Amino acid sequence: MRPYIYFLLLFLGYGVSLATCSFFPTNEVWALTTFKEAIYEDPHLVLSNWNALDADPCNWFGITCNPERQHVTKINITGSSLKGFLAPEIGQITNLLKLTLHDNNLIGTIPKELGFLKSLKVLDLGMNQLTGPIPPELGNLSGVTKLNLQSNRLTGSLPAELGNLENLQELLLDRNKLQGTVPAASNSAFSAKMHGMYASRSNLTGLCRSSRLKVVDVSYNYLVGSIPKCLTNLPNASFQGNCLWDKDVKQRPSTQCGAFPSKSHQVPKSKHRPTEDVPKHQKESKPTWLLAIEIATGITVGSLFLVGLRTAFHRCNSKPAIIIPWKKSTSEKEQLAVYVDSELLKDVNKYSRQELEVACEDFSNIIGSSLDSLVYKGTMKGGPEIAVISLSIKEEHWTGYLELYFQREVADLARLNHDNVGKLLGYCREISPFTRMLVFEYASNGTLHEHLHYGEGSQLSWTRRMRIILGIARGLKYLHAELEPPFTISELNSSAVYLTEDFSPKLVDFESWKTIIARSEKNSGSIGSNGAMCLLPSSVENRHLDIQGNIHAFGILLLEIISGRPPFCKDRGSLIDWAKDYLELPEVMSHIVDPELKHFTYDDLKLICEIISLCIHPDISRRPSMQEISLMLESRIDTSVSIELESSSLAWAELALSS
Repeated sequence: MRPYIYFLLLFLGYGVSLATCSFFPTNEVWALTTFKEAIYEDPHLVLSNWNALDADPCNWFGITCNPERQHVTKINITGSSLKGFLAPEIGQITNLLKLTLHDNNLIGTIPKELGFLKSLKVLDLGMNQLTGPIPPELGNLSGVTKLNLQSNRLTGSLPAELGNLENLQELLLDRNKLQGTVPAASNSAFSAKMHGMYASRSNLTGLCRSSRLKVVDVSYNYLVGSIPKCLTNLPNASFQGNCLWDKDVKQRPSTQCGAFPSKSHQVPKSKHRPTEDVPKHQKESKPTWLLAIEIATGITVGSLFLVGLRTAFHRCNSKPAIIIPWKKSTSEKEQLAVYVDSELLKDVNKYSRQELEVACEDFSNIIGSSLDSLVYKGTMKGGPEIAVISLSIKEEHWTGYLELYFQREVADLARLNHDNVGKLLGYCREISPFTRMLVFEYASNGTLHEHLHYGEGSQLSWTRRMRIILGIARGLKYLHAELEPPFTISELNSSAVYLTEDFSPKLVDFESWKTIIARSEKNSGSIGSNGAMCLLPSSVENRHLDIQGNIHAFGILLLEIISGRPPFCKDRGSLIDWAKDYLELPEVMSHIVDPELKHFTYDDLKLICEIISLCIHPDISRRPSMQEISLMLESRIDTSVSIELESSSLAWAELALSS
């Protein structure tokens, strides 16, 4: 009897596994796995249980399935600091009712494939960093009741296709960079034939068509024209901060609206839009290129269907294999064009490879290298000295998502403008030979790391070190508090601080490019020490990169500057562990000071040790902000020449030699 029971349980277990394999669509599992692959930062590890080998995703974080566990119906991941792209494959989860990714750090464009989610009721992508236009294909979501795209960086005009959302009750588009007019019955002039594949009805009449609309917020954009009469019952706050003509609603200053009115009245043009004087038979016939696209699409869909069947068969009859989305073969080069966002880099200088090759003496002047990149020094013709960082990545490992991430990082670096932050002059992007390069202004004195650990420590007097500390603090204060959104240095250490001829510090974020390499299929491994006894913290720990992380790293950097010791040594261990016995004891505090220094100011040392203790405090809430740190340093440290001359007789000789 007992063997019979065992056999029955085994049979039932096998039946359950077959049921799971048979009924849960493999394309939904693949779409979710692909979504995870497009996320390159998951600081809270919310996707850690998203296992590609698991055929049933219903227990994954943020995933809800229907009662029969046959389809994914909800994706809800909010406030998780996910950084990455929104995978278009999400559009294959056609039974999805809610897609909520509110308050993350998603970048790139909104995939038009979301328009295939016919069952969707809620689409919430608010408070991210999405760019590009709102896809008109969202007008196909006829069942959606809430559409939230607020607080992104969306551009372009409001699609008139949003009027197709007859069940829409809440529309939040505020705090973007949207232009044009608010689409209503009077300004909808789109052809049903042009958008017929996405829209459910042919007569597009704008937002006035959405009779159930109760909440609309398009404030703080660059919209022009007048408020449609059908929306005048809404609060004035829904339209404020634009460039509208309504005098009763607070709008932007005219200086911020100068470039937009002329564009706002232009009806979107399409060379394929039929006109009234075109003969009827020409309107009805399909052009050759459209027939070719339809044929290619049919072949592609058919191929995908066969691949899906084959994948399902193998999933049920063999060991499941790890799916690697975004793998790009050399035959898919054209896909790069899909992910190029022309708006991102329109204000950034683009250099040709030939220009940089000439400036860098045929790329022979190498001043730095790692497994991830090469750094060249060069001089532009009639221009400044430059440092060129070339990414070490093979073309076959490059994908469309990496391309958009590259562009996003270039745009992020290009907005930095401060005396103590390295200035990005431009970039280079070429297909043949495959090239991705960044061009920075050159800091002639190398890195702070080189001076502290490989150069003559006597070059960095106490006063000079205090000036460097003040400059770094000013740079971080600018990045954290004066930019919106804030900017953080990926790996803040002495190698990220470059020194000019007069030893003024400049923060440069080279390490962010490791993320690009990590997202490729290149097996870069860990960065070796090349036999050196001391390692950089980047090869010891993988710390989450954020403002609090920068403050903690700043404390370690202060300790490195005054002690002359690296953050970690195999012989001595962690610098913090070594110094913690001295930081708060005035009688032994001087033991921290670099023995290379002939003199130091005790009051300065006491202040620096106090700031170090605050920055590395285990309770994050007790760590000061960079504004507070900068104020402490500026008010209590004197770096004038007179202070240095008073404290050291050697400084007189140094001054005489330099004159």
